Amino acid sequence: MRRLLALRVRGELKTGHVRVAADALGVSERTVWRWLAEAGRDERAADEPGARAQTGTRFTITPEVRALLALWKGNVAAVQRELAARAAGRPVADVGTQAGPPPGTALPPDVPSLTTLHRAIRRDLMPGERAGLAGGERAARKHDVFLARPRGWRNQVWETDHMQAPVLVDVEGKARRPWITWFTDCATNAITGVAVTPVHPSRESVLAALRSAVLREEPYGPFGGLPEKVRVDRGKDFLSRTVTAAFDLLDVTVEDLPAYTPHLKGTVEGLNRAVESMFLAALPGYARQPRPGKRASRPKDEVLLGFEDFTARLLAWTLWWNTEHRPAPLRGKTPLEAWQDDPTPLRDVPATDLWTFTLEDAGTRTLTTRGIRFRKRDYVGPWMTGQAGIQVRVRFMPHHDHRIEVYHAATGRYLGPADLADQATDEQISAVRRARAARTRRLKKDLEASQRERYAAVNQPEAPRRLGALTTAQAEAELAQTADTDLAQIALPDLIPPAAPPADWRTPASLAALTTPGLPVPLPSGRDSTATAPDGSDGRAARPTTDEDGDAS
Repeated sequence: MRRLLALRVRGELKTGHVRVAADALGVSERTVWRWLAEAGRDERAADEPGARAQTGTRFTITPEVRALLALWKGNVAAVQRELAARAAGRPVADVGTQAGPPPGTALPPDVPSLTTLHRAIRRDLMPGERAGLAGGERAARKHDVFLARPRGWRNQVWETDHMQAPVLVDVEGKARRPWITWFTDCATNAITGVAVTPVHPSRESVLAALRSAVLREEPYGPFGGLPEKVRVDRGKDFLSRTVTAAFDLLDVTVEDLPAYTPHLKGTVEGLNRAVESMFLAALPGYARQPRPGKRASRPKDEVLLGFEDFTARLLAWTLWWNTEHRPAPLRGKTPLEAWQDDPTPLRDVPATDLWTFTLEDAGTRTLTTRGIRFRKRDYVGPWMTGQAGIQVRVRFMPHHDHRIEVYHAATGRYLGPADLADQATDEQISAVRRARAARTRRLKKDLEASQRERYAAVNQPEAPRRLGALTTAQAEAELAQTADTDLAQIALPDLIPPAAPPADWRTPASLAALTTPGLPVPLPSGRDSTATAPDGSDGRAARPTTDEDGDAS
């Protein structure tokens, strides 16, 4: 750099010299020219070209700037405008309407330029801090480093979760997005159990998936047994009384993870992402498929999968995942190979016992000649003949109210199922549901009409002005109609005023004015109407006393 400076002083510096120096230093020609200009002002700059002067007045990020970055969601230009507004004494409310100082305008001495502010933010704030100030905790978490858990052994830890599939499926003539509930083994990445529901899942979905995960009989395959621990994410279905009781009976520890920590159950979260990109994205009715046109609407001629077909395809993909897919953490093995290579013994549960453990307990009932009374309905079964009068214990699958399971209350022996007596036909149930849906739509429409309000558009600061004019006659008619239907206004409690109290009662003037003028109420039998009881110490009439026979004395 000093040689170039000397050539410049002698007037012998050429563009070719600058180009050769720029190529040798790996910078642009413009940067070399800027370095020469700095060296011309201060020869010490030629010793370390490009090095910035380390002065004590260099701008640094202060807590005030951090707060403004969070306020403006990482908009550095808006932060610089607000700093300039505060230094100039302008109202802070005008910052959003200011376009910033014009180019070439001198800034106050304590306000950095936009370039200086950008440089200070990049220097003083980490990428995670910048992302967090702009997008919150979730954006900052993308820059964190997470530790990987050891693989462990099979059935050491399972993870479970609900996932709404981004695929529209035909469910009884309606397009719905089904939900998937599954359990996955953290050591082998195997999907041990899965359950699919057309609508939002419940504790019944968790129990159905748990049964398919624990059982190792066909068609569930070799995966299964009882795990030592299951991780859940504070879902109310996973922490319901029925599910936690089933886990307790099966001697399985439930690890309730903190809220908003999906990285603590990365195995099942990775499965949720994988199933969408590897399977669901290719199905008809995929809701996140890019669509042509301004509005991303689904083609009208698109044929959706039926719920049964969707479930069959999902189970086939689950089988492929377990037997053919080779996840990267398994280092070339399939989940099935990793499962079979693990010598850890398995804890199995008989299917009958598992069914009992995953049912909700409804307490004891008495078997009568009409069957078993449960939730104000009667349930009967062919095995009940000749057993009326015994005490039984009722267990049931949540939301499956068409059948209950009955056990002997004293011995716990399974007696058999009981079905709902006088159950309505499918046509009747469909008609009831249609009537309920129509009533709900009417009520929603009425509520929306009563709450709809319109306001006038303004282009000047003024109070909001409500639209919707009424004539005096219209207002009176509507108020009269409301009064006719309002039970509180129809009630007339003072239509017949109460009768006047006896003459010897000391009635307040405010209450006496509300009574019917006329003869006082006759005194009770056996009492002299002219006799008065002596007043008490507070000036009020003393309460009459009664003897043992109940007569006044």
